[in-house]
Amino acid sequence: MKVYLALLVISALMTYVATPVMRHVAIRVGAITAVRARDVHVVPTARLGGVAVFLGIAAGLGVASTIPFLRGVFETSHGAWAVLGGAALVCAVGVLDDIWDLDWMAKLAGQILAALLMAWGGIQLVALPIGGRTIGDSYLSLIATVVVVVVAINAVNFVDGLDGLAAGVVAIGGTAFMVYTYVLARGASPGDYSSLATVMTAVMVGACLGFLPHNVHPARIFMGDSGSMVLGLVFAAAAITVTGQIDTSVVGQREQLPAFLPILLPLAVVAVPLIDMSLAFVRRLGRGQSPFKPDAHHLHHRLLRSGHSHRWAVAVLWLWTSVLAFGTVSMVFLPVNYAGAILGSGFVVAAMITFSPAVRRLVRRLWQAVGAAAAEPAMRVGALGHPRVRDHSADPTTGDATTGDATTPPPSKEPSSG
Repeated sequence: MKVYLALLVISALMTYVATPVMRHVAIRVGAITAVRARDVHVVPTARLGGVAVFLGIAAGLGVASTIPFLRGVFETSHGAWAVLGGAALVCAVGVLDDIWDLDWMAKLAGQILAALLMAWGGIQLVALPIGGRTIGDSYLSLIATVVVVVVAINAVNFVDGLDGLAAGVVAIGGTAFMVYTYVLARGASPGDYSSLATVMTAVMVGACLGFLPHNVHPARIFMGDSGSMVLGLVFAAAAITVTGQIDTSVVGQREQLPAFLPILLPLAVVAVPLIDMSLAFVRRLGRGQSPFKPDAHHLHHRLLRSGHSHRWAVAVLWLWTSVLAFGTVSMVFLPVNYAGAILGSGFVVAAMITFSPAVRRLVRRLWQAVGAAAAEPAMRVGALGHPRVRDHSADPTTGDATTGDATTPPPSKEPSSG
């Protein structure tokens, strides 16, 4: 596990460093998200953060290819490079969309080409994890792979509507999936438990964590389609690798995993984006519109209209992702009845926080009290050390609070989307 955590840190650091650079590039080339009627941000905000996410993933995979422990992952197949090539393709399509706003057909074509590239490189759904059933026809296998990749890409893309939402959801779900793939690989090959799926989830989670400090509300940069499509594709590749290419009958004898878990867990990890995308498709098709036509009726929009603040709406969706992902992965370590009890308890708590104003106010007061208590010592030390220092970083007349760049306005206190 230490190797995978090291890759996670490398990917996070690369993304964290590259994100401010991409922000300045976005400002120079005009990749700015204007304020539209369906948006919740109130100031134009730079895009192209997804390029930094891609660079973090590429850096992590590059370092992984030099580690002796993971040599078998890169020598036995070209899957890792196929995933990186597919990610580069959708990232390029996303960059074009971030700058020139491509139509949905052009983006869909790019997604299908990226999925085909991955399948050509060996990342292909060839078997179902229940009963060892294989997909006998090569064309059906290819179609299934393309469908899984395109659905995952658009699920992450649809949920990318609030600051930090998509990156946080993928980081939380990816962490749970990384734990599962690691345990599964150890059970399948005790002598050599290197796993391409674990490598991909580790660098994906690292990239999300490195991007989040720049993307939490109020966001200084959005990942745009160049980031959401990359994250969806990498997760799909990891899910295909672990779901369709590991003999779970062998693992089940050693780890006593439920037979349905390899299919259930990937769905649980992206349940929030999948639900949001499914509701959007039904809603738009019912109106006679294109399923890809943007609107302001996603889950996060509904939370905002129900009285949640921007950060609280993001936290609620993070909570639901945590309950679903970690509640499901607990079946790896606990009997199904105990794991079910944990999952059910998590559902109750998440539902109360989501739908009960009284519980929401109580949790918010507790959270603010904890934050105030944690900040008090630092404020006291700052007051003693610098009693008369004025903070000029937030002065609107100085331009950007961190970089001094007056090209874009300072972050607003109002909600913004990412």
